[in-house]
Amino acid sequence: MDLVVFLPLLIILGAFMFFASRRQKKAMQATIDLHNSLKVGDRVHTTSGLQGTIAGITDDNVDLEIAPGVVTTWMKLAVRDRIVDDLDDDDDDTDVDYETHESTATELTESPNHKTDG
Repeated sequence: MDLVVFLPLLIILGAFMFFASRRQKKAMQATIDLHNSLKVGDRVHTTSGLQGTIAGITDDNVDLEIAPGVVTTWMKLAVRDRIVDDLDDDDDDTDVDYETHESTATELTESPNHKTDG
């Protein structure tokens, strides 16, 4: 009789564990596919937030150029994702036209911690 009471709970728990492990396997496979598709010249983010261009790849490491002439070596597992440019490939002008974007910044004219005597 006690087993009948716990049977729905066990089924729900089992289904939750099944779907959670499936999602984890998909995420792991996506990461493996990303690491296998990396090539020299790709722009990437690392798990620590660094952006760089791949200058060289070995089985376990990638060399990232983080500034002109500055190349650092990282574990391939540290690469989180590839940076995809949103700019059109037909446009040779890579300068961003800042004048066309409206600014949302506000100018402070007085210190927010300004105290008045009174």
